Amino acid sequence: MSNFKRVAVIGLGYIGLPTAAVAASRGVDVIGIDVVPEVVDTINRGEIHIVEPDLDVAVKSAVGSGKLRATLKPEPADVFILAVPTPFKDGYKPDVDYVEAAARSIAPVLKAGDLVILESTSPVGTTEAICHWLASERADLSFPHQAGEDAQVRVAHCPERVLPGQVLHELIANDRVIGGMTRRCAEAARDFYKIFVMGECILTDAKTAEMAKLTENTFRDVNIAFANELSMICDDLGINVWELIALANRHPRVKILQPGCGVGGHCIAVDPWFIVDKSPALARLTRTAREVNDGKPHHVMDQVKAAAGRYKAPVIACLGLAFKPDIDDLRESPALEITKHLAADGVGKILAVEPNVKTLPKKAQGDFSLVSLEEALAQADVIVVLVKHKPFIGLSARIPAGKVLIDVVNAG
Repeated sequence: MSNFKRVAVIGLGYIGLPTAAVAASRGVDVIGIDVVPEVVDTINRGEIHIVEPDLDVAVKSAVGSGKLRATLKPEPADVFILAVPTPFKDGYKPDVDYVEAAARSIAPVLKAGDLVILESTSPVGTTEAICHWLASERADLSFPHQAGEDAQVRVAHCPERVLPGQVLHELIANDRVIGGMTRRCAEAARDFYKIFVMGECILTDAKTAEMAKLTENTFRDVNIAFANELSMICDDLGINVWELIALANRHPRVKILQPGCGVGGHCIAVDPWFIVDKSPALARLTRTAREVNDGKPHHVMDQVKAAAGRYKAPVIACLGLAFKPDIDDLRESPALEITKHLAADGVGKILAVEPNVKTLPKKAQGDFSLVSLEEALAQADVIVVLVKHKPFIGLSARIPAGKVLIDVVNAG
Protein backbone atom coordinates (compact mmCIF):
# COMPACT_ATOMS: atom_id res chain seq x y z
CA MET A 1 0.00 0.00 0.00
CA SER A 2 2.96 2.34 0.51
CA ASN A 3 3.21 2.81 -3.26
CA PHE A 4 -0.40 4.00 -3.51
CA LYS A 5 -0.73 6.82 -1.03
CA ARG A 6 -2.77 9.08 -3.30
CA VAL A 7 -5.39 8.06 -5.84
CA ALA A 8 -7.14 10.25 -8.40
CA VAL A 9 -10.54 9.13 -9.70
CA ILE A 10 -11.61 10.86 -12.90
CA GLY A 11 -15.39 10.80 -13.24
CA LEU A 12 -17.53 10.92 -10.09
CA GLY A 13 -20.61 9.10 -11.31
CA TYR A 14 -22.20 5.76 -10.49
CA ILE A 15 -18.84 3.96 -10.49
CA GLY A 16 -16.23 6.64 -9.81
CA LEU A 17 -17.78 8.07 -6.65
CA PRO A 18 -18.35 4.72 -4.89
CA THR A 19 -14.84 3.62 -5.87
CA ALA A 20 -13.40 6.84 -4.47
CA ALA A 21 -15.35 6.44 -1.23
CA VAL A 22 -14.33 2.81 -0.73
CA ALA A 23 -10.65 3.56 -1.39
CA ALA A 24 -10.80 6.50 1.03
CA SER A 25 -12.36 4.25 3.68
CA ARG A 26 -9.16 2.15 3.54
CA GLY A 27 -7.00 5.12 4.44
CA VAL A 28 -5.96 6.17 0.94
CA ASP A 29 -5.97 9.88 0.10
CA VAL A 30 -8.40 10.24 -2.78
CA ILE A 31 -8.91 13.13 -5.16
CA GLY A 32 -12.11 12.98 -7.15
CA ILE A 33 -12.17 14.87 -10.44
CA ASP A 34 -15.32 15.81 -12.33
CA VAL A 35 -16.09 18.40 -15.00
CA VAL A 36 -19.41 19.41 -13.42
CA PRO A 37 -18.95 22.11 -10.74
CA GLU A 38 -22.21 21.19 -9.00
CA VAL A 39 -21.01 17.60 -8.58
CA VAL A 40 -17.71 18.77 -7.11
CA ASP A 41 -19.43 21.17 -4.71
CA THR A 42 -21.95 18.54 -3.60
CA ILE A 43 -19.27 15.97 -2.79
CA ASN A 44 -17.12 18.50 -0.94
CA ARG A 45 -20.12 19.15 1.30
CA GLY A 46 -20.12 15.45 2.12
CA GLU A 47 -23.27 14.88 0.07
CA ILE A 48 -24.07 12.83 -3.03
CA HIS A 49 -25.76 13.56 -6.35
CA ILE A 50 -26.85 10.00 -7.22
CA VAL A 51 -28.99 7.35 -5.55
CA GLU A 52 -27.10 4.33 -4.21
CA PRO A 53 -27.74 2.61 -0.85
CA ASP A 54 -25.29 3.62 1.89
CA LEU A 55 -23.22 5.77 -0.46
CA ASP A 56 -24.28 8.94 1.36
CA VAL A 57 -22.85 7.61 4.62
CA ALA A 58 -19.62 6.47 2.95
CA VAL A 59 -19.04 9.81 1.20
CA LYS A 60 -19.89 11.86 4.28
CA SER A 61 -17.41 9.82 6.32
CA ALA A 62 -14.68 9.99 3.68
CA VAL A 63 -15.01 13.75 3.22
CA GLY A 64 -15.28 14.32 6.96
CA SER A 65 -12.08 12.38 7.60
CA GLY A 66 -10.23 14.43 5.00
CA LYS A 67 -9.49 11.35 2.90
CA LEU A 68 -11.74 12.41 -0.01
CA ARG A 69 -12.08 15.73 -1.73
CA ALA A 70 -13.32 16.71 -5.17
CA THR A 71 -11.90 19.12 -7.70
CA LEU A 72 -12.38 20.17 -11.31
CA LYS A 73 -8.82 19.52 -12.49
CA PRO A 74 -6.46 16.55 -12.04
CA GLU A 75 -3.68 16.77 -9.49
CA PRO A 76 -0.58 14.58 -9.03
CA ALA A 77 -1.28 11.11 -7.67
CA ASP A 78 0.18 7.60 -7.67
CA VAL A 79 -2.83 5.93 -9.27
CA PHE A 80 -5.26 7.40 -11.78
CA ILE A 81 -8.60 5.66 -12.30
CA LEU A 82 -10.59 6.63 -15.39
CA ALA A 83 -14.30 6.06 -14.73
CA VAL A 84 -16.00 8.13 -17.41
CA PRO A 85 -18.92 7.30 -19.75
CA THR A 86 -18.45 5.29 -22.94
CA PRO A 87 -21.71 5.71 -24.87
CA PHE A 88 -22.20 5.15 -28.58
CA LYS A 89 -22.67 7.63 -31.38
CA ASP A 90 -25.16 7.56 -34.26
CA GLY A 91 -25.03 4.23 -36.01
CA TYR A 92 -24.03 2.45 -32.78
CA LYS A 93 -20.39 3.49 -33.12
CA PRO A 94 -18.47 3.44 -29.82
CA ASP A 95 -17.73 6.89 -28.43
CA VAL A 96 -14.48 6.95 -26.48
CA ASP A 97 -14.15 10.73 -26.55
CA TYR A 98 -14.67 10.95 -22.78
CA VAL A 99 -11.92 8.40 -22.19
CA GLU A 100 -9.54 10.26 -24.46
CA ALA A 101 -10.35 13.59 -22.79
CA ALA A 102 -9.80 12.05 -19.34
CA ALA A 103 -6.49 10.52 -20.40
CA ARG A 104 -5.21 13.74 -21.90
CA SER A 105 -6.36 15.67 -18.80
CA ILE A 106 -4.12 13.64 -16.48
CA ALA A 107 -1.09 13.69 -18.79
CA PRO A 108 0.37 16.96 -17.42
CA VAL A 109 0.53 15.61 -13.85
CA LEU A 110 1.89 12.12 -14.61
CA LYS A 111 5.29 11.08 -13.28
CA ALA A 112 7.48 8.01 -13.55
CA GLY A 113 6.10 5.14 -11.46
CA ASP A 114 2.45 6.11 -11.85
CA LEU A 115 -0.31 3.63 -12.60
CA VAL A 116 -3.22 4.46 -14.92
CA ILE A 117 -6.29 2.21 -14.77
CA LEU A 118 -9.23 2.35 -17.17
CA GLU A 119 -12.40 1.17 -15.44
CA SER A 120 -14.85 2.37 -18.10
CA THR A 121 -16.32 -0.45 -20.17
CA SER A 122 -14.67 0.10 -23.53
CA PRO A 123 -14.19 -1.33 -27.03
CA VAL A 124 -11.28 -3.72 -27.46
CA GLY A 125 -8.12 -1.68 -28.00
CA THR A 126 -9.06 1.34 -25.87
CA THR A 127 -6.46 0.65 -23.17
CA GLU A 128 -3.74 0.57 -25.79
CA ALA A 129 -5.14 3.78 -27.27
CA ILE A 130 -4.74 5.42 -23.86
CA CYS A 131 -1.04 4.63 -24.00
CA HIS A 132 -0.74 6.38 -27.35
CA TRP A 133 -2.73 9.42 -26.20
CA LEU A 134 -0.60 9.78 -23.09
CA ALA A 135 2.62 9.31 -25.04
CA SER A 136 1.61 12.03 -27.47
CA GLU A 137 1.26 14.42 -24.53
CA ARG A 138 4.33 13.29 -22.54
CA ALA A 139 7.31 12.49 -24.75
CA ASP A 140 9.49 12.63 -21.63
CA LEU A 141 7.91 9.47 -20.21
CA SER A 142 7.83 5.94 -21.56
CA PHE A 143 4.66 3.85 -21.84
CA PRO A 144 4.01 0.10 -22.25
CA HIS A 145 3.52 0.17 -26.02
CA GLN A 146 6.98 1.73 -26.28
CA ALA A 147 9.06 0.16 -23.53
CA GLY A 148 7.11 -2.95 -22.51
CA GLU A 149 7.89 -4.08 -18.96
CA ASP A 150 10.37 -1.22 -18.56
CA ALA A 151 7.73 1.49 -19.12
CA GLN A 152 7.85 4.34 -16.63
CA VAL A 153 4.06 4.62 -16.54
CA ARG A 154 2.02 1.45 -16.14
CA VAL A 155 -1.40 1.11 -17.80
CA ALA A 156 -4.14 -1.45 -17.16
CA HIS A 157 -7.83 -2.12 -17.63
CA CYS A 158 -10.04 -3.31 -14.79
CA PRO A 159 -13.68 -3.08 -15.88
CA GLU A 160 -16.28 -2.33 -13.25
CA ARG A 161 -18.78 -5.17 -12.83
CA VAL A 162 -21.16 -4.04 -10.10
CA LEU A 163 -24.92 -4.05 -9.80
CA PRO A 164 -26.67 -0.70 -9.21
CA GLY A 165 -28.23 -0.83 -5.78
CA GLN A 166 -25.44 -3.07 -4.46
CA VAL A 167 -22.39 -1.15 -5.64
CA LEU A 168 -20.61 -0.66 -2.31
CA HIS A 169 -20.91 -4.33 -1.41
CA GLU A 170 -19.90 -5.61 -4.84
CA LEU A 171 -16.93 -3.26 -5.18
CA ILE A 172 -15.45 -5.13 -2.24
CA ALA A 173 -16.84 -8.64 -2.66
CA ASN A 174 -16.72 -9.26 -6.41
CA ASP A 175 -13.82 -10.83 -8.28
CA ARG A 176 -11.96 -8.41 -10.55
CA VAL A 177 -10.57 -9.10 -14.01
CA ILE A 178 -7.38 -7.07 -14.44
CA GLY A 179 -5.83 -6.71 -17.86
CA GLY A 180 -2.43 -5.13 -18.06
CA MET A 181 -0.63 -3.77 -21.09
CA THR A 182 2.20 -5.87 -19.64
CA ARG A 183 2.35 -8.39 -16.81
CA ARG A 184 3.99 -5.79 -14.59
CA CYS A 185 1.13 -3.40 -15.30
CA ALA A 186 -1.43 -6.04 -14.34
CA GLU A 187 0.43 -6.89 -11.13
CA ALA A 188 0.61 -3.23 -10.12
CA ALA A 189 -3.14 -2.83 -10.66
CA ARG A 190 -3.78 -6.00 -8.65
CA ASP A 191 -1.72 -4.62 -5.78
CA PHE A 192 -3.85 -1.49 -5.80
CA TYR A 193 -7.21 -3.26 -5.88
CA LYS A 194 -6.24 -5.60 -3.07
CA ILE A 195 -6.35 -2.57 -0.80
CA PHE A 196 -10.15 -2.89 -0.77
CA VAL A 197 -11.19 -5.90 -2.91
CA MET A 198 -11.89 -9.10 -0.99
CA GLY A 199 -12.72 -11.06 -4.15
CA GLU A 200 -10.09 -12.68 -6.33
CA CYS A 201 -8.09 -10.50 -8.72
CA ILE A 202 -7.50 -12.45 -11.93
CA LEU A 203 -4.74 -11.22 -14.23
CA THR A 204 -4.84 -11.23 -18.01
CA ASP A 205 -3.91 -8.91 -20.88
CA ALA A 206 -5.75 -5.66 -21.59
CA LYS A 207 -7.59 -6.81 -24.73
CA THR A 208 -8.91 -9.93 -23.03
CA ALA A 209 -10.09 -7.91 -20.02
CA GLU A 210 -11.88 -5.48 -22.34
CA MET A 211 -13.55 -8.35 -24.18
CA ALA A 212 -14.43 -10.13 -20.93
CA LYS A 213 -16.60 -7.25 -19.75
CA LEU A 214 -18.28 -6.94 -23.14
CA THR A 215 -18.89 -10.68 -23.13
CA GLU A 216 -20.50 -10.62 -19.68
CA ASN A 217 -22.99 -7.96 -20.71
CA THR A 218 -23.64 -9.49 -24.10
CA PHE A 219 -24.43 -12.83 -22.44
CA ARG A 220 -27.06 -11.06 -20.39
CA ASP A 221 -28.40 -9.21 -23.41
CA VAL A 222 -28.80 -12.36 -25.49
CA ASN A 223 -30.65 -14.15 -22.69
CA ILE A 224 -32.92 -11.18 -22.01
CA ALA A 225 -33.64 -10.98 -25.74
CA PHE A 226 -34.93 -14.56 -25.67
CA ALA A 227 -37.25 -13.68 -22.79
CA ASN A 228 -38.47 -10.51 -24.53
CA GLU A 229 -39.02 -12.38 -27.79
CA LEU A 230 -40.98 -15.03 -25.91
CA SER A 231 -43.17 -12.33 -24.36
CA MET A 232 -44.04 -10.91 -27.77
CA ILE A 233 -44.78 -14.38 -29.17
CA CYS A 234 -46.99 -15.12 -26.17
CA ASP A 235 -48.87 -11.85 -26.68
CA ASP A 236 -49.51 -12.94 -30.25
CA LEU A 237 -50.68 -16.43 -29.24
CA GLY A 238 -52.68 -15.41 -26.17
CA ILE A 239 -50.42 -17.17 -23.67
CA ASN A 240 -49.41 -15.87 -20.24
CA VAL A 241 -45.65 -15.53 -20.62
CA TRP A 242 -45.02 -15.43 -16.88
CA GLU A 243 -46.75 -18.78 -16.36
CA LEU A 244 -44.95 -20.18 -19.39
CA ILE A 245 -41.51 -19.17 -18.10
CA ALA A 246 -42.27 -20.50 -14.62
CA LEU A 247 -43.24 -23.86 -16.12
CA ALA A 248 -40.25 -24.04 -18.46
CA ASN A 249 -37.89 -23.15 -15.61
CA ARG A 250 -38.96 -26.26 -13.76
CA HIS A 251 -36.66 -28.12 -16.12
CA PRO A 252 -33.42 -28.65 -14.17
CA ARG A 253 -31.25 -27.17 -16.94
CA VAL A 254 -33.49 -24.28 -18.04
CA LYS A 255 -33.34 -20.80 -16.51
CA ILE A 256 -35.19 -18.30 -18.68
CA LEU A 257 -34.90 -14.71 -17.51
CA GLN A 258 -37.79 -12.33 -16.98
CA PRO A 259 -38.95 -10.11 -19.86
CA GLY A 260 -39.52 -6.39 -19.50
CA CYS A 261 -40.12 -3.30 -21.59
CA GLY A 262 -36.65 -3.49 -23.16
CA VAL A 263 -33.09 -3.26 -21.91
CA GLY A 264 -31.47 -0.13 -20.55
CA GLY A 265 -28.55 1.14 -18.56
CA HIS A 266 -25.03 2.14 -19.40
CA CYS A 267 -23.83 -1.45 -19.94
CA ILE A 268 -26.14 -4.11 -21.35
CA ALA A 269 -27.89 -1.77 -23.78
CA VAL A 270 -24.59 -0.39 -25.08
CA ASP A 271 -21.71 -2.84 -24.74
CA PRO A 272 -22.83 -5.49 -27.28
CA TRP A 273 -22.58 -2.84 -29.99
CA PHE A 274 -18.87 -2.52 -29.16
CA ILE A 275 -18.45 -6.16 -30.20
CA VAL A 276 -20.58 -5.70 -33.32
CA ASP A 277 -18.50 -2.67 -34.30
CA LYS A 278 -15.24 -4.62 -34.12
CA SER A 279 -16.50 -7.79 -35.85
CA PRO A 280 -19.69 -6.88 -37.75
CA ALA A 281 -19.69 -9.91 -40.05
CA LEU A 282 -19.26 -12.39 -37.19
CA ALA A 283 -21.39 -10.92 -34.37
CA ARG A 284 -24.70 -12.02 -35.87
CA LEU A 285 -26.39 -13.36 -32.73
CA THR A 286 -25.15 -10.36 -30.73
CA ARG A 287 -26.66 -7.94 -33.26
CA THR A 288 -29.97 -9.81 -33.42
CA ALA A 289 -30.32 -9.83 -29.64
CA ARG A 290 -29.74 -6.09 -29.56
CA GLU A 291 -32.37 -5.57 -32.26
CA VAL A 292 -34.91 -7.71 -30.38
CA ASN A 293 -34.36 -5.79 -27.14
CA ASP A 294 -34.40 -2.43 -28.91
CA GLY A 295 -37.67 -3.47 -30.55
CA LYS A 296 -39.49 -4.38 -27.34
CA PRO A 297 -40.37 -0.76 -26.43
CA HIS A 298 -42.17 -0.41 -29.77
CA HIS A 299 -44.18 -3.55 -29.00
CA VAL A 300 -45.18 -2.07 -25.64
CA MET A 301 -46.13 1.24 -27.24
CA ASP A 302 -48.39 -0.59 -29.70
CA GLN A 303 -50.13 -2.27 -26.75
CA VAL A 304 -50.64 1.09 -25.03
CA LYS A 305 -51.96 2.75 -28.17
CA ALA A 306 -54.47 -0.06 -28.69
CA ALA A 307 -55.71 0.31 -25.10
CA ALA A 308 -55.84 4.10 -25.32
CA GLY A 309 -58.00 3.83 -28.43
CA ARG A 310 -60.91 2.73 -26.23
CA TYR A 311 -61.18 6.23 -24.74
CA LYS A 312 -62.05 9.59 -26.31
CA ALA A 313 -59.45 11.59 -24.38
CA PRO A 314 -57.25 8.98 -22.76
CA VAL A 315 -55.01 9.65 -19.79
CA ILE A 316 -52.07 7.25 -19.64
CA ALA A 317 -49.91 6.69 -16.60
CA CYS A 318 -46.43 5.29 -17.18
CA LEU A 319 -45.10 3.81 -13.96
CA GLY A 320 -41.32 3.82 -13.80
CA LEU A 321 -38.72 5.72 -15.79
CA ALA A 322 -35.44 4.25 -14.52
CA PHE A 323 -33.79 1.45 -16.46
CA LYS A 324 -34.22 -1.08 -13.63
CA PRO A 325 -36.04 -1.39 -10.29
CA ASP A 326 -35.42 0.82 -7.28
CA ILE A 327 -32.70 3.10 -8.69
CA ASP A 328 -32.71 6.61 -10.15
CA ASP A 329 -30.55 5.81 -13.19
CA LEU A 330 -32.24 6.90 -16.43
CA ARG A 331 -29.41 6.06 -18.82
CA GLU A 332 -30.61 4.27 -21.97
CA SER A 333 -33.88 3.54 -20.18
CA PRO A 334 -36.53 1.89 -22.37
CA ALA A 335 -39.21 2.99 -19.90
CA LEU A 336 -38.22 6.61 -20.40
CA GLU A 337 -38.10 6.09 -24.17
CA ILE A 338 -41.61 4.65 -24.15
CA THR A 339 -42.98 7.50 -22.05
CA LYS A 340 -41.40 10.21 -24.19
CA HIS A 341 -42.54 8.59 -27.44
CA LEU A 342 -46.12 8.17 -26.24
CA ALA A 343 -46.17 11.85 -25.34
CA ALA A 344 -44.61 12.90 -28.64
CA ASP A 345 -47.05 10.75 -30.62
CA GLY A 346 -50.04 12.47 -29.01
CA VAL A 347 -51.57 9.21 -27.81
CA GLY A 348 -53.18 11.06 -24.91
CA LYS A 349 -52.31 12.95 -21.76
CA ILE A 350 -49.23 11.27 -20.32
CA LEU A 351 -48.48 11.05 -16.61
CA ALA A 352 -45.19 9.61 -15.36
CA VAL A 353 -44.41 8.15 -11.95
CA GLU A 354 -40.80 7.70 -10.86
CA PRO A 355 -40.50 7.38 -7.06
CA ASN A 356 -36.69 7.54 -7.13
CA VAL A 357 -36.35 11.02 -8.62
CA LYS A 358 -37.73 14.37 -7.53
CA THR A 359 -37.11 16.23 -10.76
CA LEU A 360 -36.07 14.99 -14.18
CA PRO A 361 -32.84 16.17 -15.81
CA LYS A 362 -33.41 18.33 -18.85
CA LYS A 363 -32.48 15.64 -21.36
CA ALA A 364 -35.04 13.27 -19.81
CA GLN A 365 -37.91 15.71 -19.93
CA GLY A 366 -40.76 15.49 -22.41
CA ASP A 367 -44.36 16.51 -22.89
CA PHE A 368 -45.55 14.65 -19.81
CA SER A 369 -46.07 15.37 -16.12
CA LEU A 370 -44.18 13.79 -13.25
CA VAL A 371 -46.82 12.95 -10.62
CA SER A 372 -47.27 10.79 -7.53
CA LEU A 373 -48.51 7.22 -7.77
CA GLU A 374 -51.78 8.20 -6.10
CA GLU A 375 -52.41 10.95 -8.65
CA ALA A 376 -51.65 8.61 -11.51
CA LEU A 377 -54.00 5.88 -10.29
CA ALA A 378 -56.78 8.40 -9.76
CA GLN A 379 -56.48 10.18 -13.10
CA ALA A 380 -55.35 7.56 -15.62
CA ASP A 381 -57.51 5.44 -17.89
CA VAL A 382 -54.57 3.26 -18.94
CA ILE A 383 -51.92 2.31 -16.37
CA VAL A 384 -48.67 0.90 -17.72
CA VAL A 385 -46.18 -0.68 -15.31
CA LEU A 386 -42.80 -0.35 -17.01
CA VAL A 387 -40.39 -0.88 -14.08
CA LYS A 388 -40.82 -3.22 -11.12
CA HIS A 389 -40.18 -0.62 -8.43
CA LYS A 390 -41.19 -1.79 -4.96
CA PRO A 391 -44.11 0.70 -4.68
CA PHE A 392 -45.64 -0.86 -7.81
CA ILE A 393 -45.60 -4.49 -6.63
CA GLY A 394 -49.09 -5.85 -6.07
CA LEU A 395 -50.60 -2.82 -7.76
CA SER A 396 -53.28 -4.73 -9.70
CA ALA A 397 -55.46 -4.98 -6.60
CA ARG A 398 -55.55 -1.16 -6.40
CA ILE A 399 -56.67 -0.52 -9.98
CA PRO A 400 -60.28 0.75 -10.04
CA ALA A 401 -62.79 -0.93 -12.32
CA GLY A 402 -62.97 0.50 -15.81
CA LYS A 403 -59.26 1.19 -16.06
CA VAL A 404 -56.82 -0.81 -18.19
CA LEU A 405 -53.67 -2.22 -16.63
CA ILE A 406 -50.74 -3.15 -18.85
CA ASP A 407 -48.12 -4.84 -16.68
CA VAL A 408 -44.99 -5.63 -18.70
CA VAL A 409 -42.84 -6.62 -15.70
CA ASN A 410 -45.19 -8.91 -13.75
CA ALA A 411 -45.49 -6.52 -10.82
CA GLY A 412 -48.67 -8.31 -9.84
